Amino acid sequence: MSNFELSDSQTYIAEQLSPILSSQSKPFHVRFWGVRGLIPTPSTHNSRYGGNTGCVEMYVAGKRLVFDGGTGLRILGKTWQELEPPLEAHLFFTNSQSNRIQGFPFFTPAFIAGNCFHIYGTAASNGASIKQCLCDQMLQPHFPYPLQVMQSTLEFYHLTPGKSVELNDVKITTALINKNQRSIGYRISWGEYKVAYATDLHKVIHSEDQTQILQIIQDADLWITNATYTPPTDNKHEPAESFWKPAVDMAQKAGVKRLVISYHHPDDHDDFLDDVQTEIQSVFPKALLAREGLILSIN
Repeated sequence: MSNFELSDSQTYIAEQLSPILSSQSKPFHVRFWGVRGLIPTPSTHNSRYGGNTGCVEMYVAGKRLVFDGGTGLRILGKTWQELEPPLEAHLFFTNSQSNRIQGFPFFTPAFIAGNCFHIYGTAASNGASIKQCLCDQMLQPHFPYPLQVMQSTLEFYHLTPGKSVELNDVKITTALINKNQRSIGYRISWGEYKVAYATDLHKVIHSEDQTQILQIIQDADLWITNATYTPPTDNKHEPAESFWKPAVDMAQKAGVKRLVISYHHPDDHDDFLDDVQTEIQSVFPKALLAREGLILSIN
C-alpha cells in the first residue's frame, strides 16, 4: 500500500473487523473506527461513512495509539480480541465531552486481566481530570458497573498542554487548541513522519488558538481534523463552503500534505458528504472525508 492510498478494506466497519497488521518491520498506519460528531447516528442514510462517534487508531513503530474514545472504541476493542494477549496501548483524549469518552465503558480489552492501557488527558473545563471524567460516566444511574470492575491495568497521566510524551522513538507533542472546550491537539512524530490530530475547530478561530494549531500541523504528512458546523438546533451548513474552509485554509498555510476531515454532523448523510468531498478536493486535491474502516499508510 503506497503513501496515503486507500486500502482494499475501505468499507463500512461492520463488514470487516480486523486489527491493523502489517508485514512491514515498522509500519505507520492510521485507521478510523468512528467518524461522527456529537452523538452516534446509526442510519441507512450513513452506511458508507458510518455512525459511530470519533475514534482513531494509529499503529506506529510497533505501538498502538488510540485518539479519542467515542463509540468507535467499542468496535476497535472487538478487533483487538483477535490479537495475542496481553495487550498494551496508549489512549489519548482531546477533551472529556461525551462524544469523546462514551465508548470507554464498552471497551472490552479493559475488562481483561493482564492487559495494560496508558490513558492521557488534560483537565476538563470544570477542573475534572480525565480519570474522574471516565469514572463519573460509569457511575449509577448512568452505567451499571463502575470503572473499578475493569481488570486490566489502567495508568492515568495528566497532560499539561505544551508538553510532550515520548514512547521510545515515537514523540507525541501537545497543544491547547481550543480554550473554550479545553481541547488538546496532538502531533505524532516518528523519524521523518508526522501526523497531526487536532479536531475541535470552530467557525471563528481566535488568533491564539490558530497559532497553536499551526504549530501542531506544520508540514504534517497527515492532518486529521473536523469541519465546523452550526449548533444542533440548526442542521444546515450556511454558507455552503464555510464549514470546511477553515480547515483547508490552515492546511494550505501550514504546508500539510494530506487532509482528512472527520467528526461529521449527525444530519450529514452519505450523498451530502460525497458532494462535500468533491467540493473540498477541487480546492485541496489531497483531501478526504473520513469513513469508518478507512486505513491510510503513512510510510
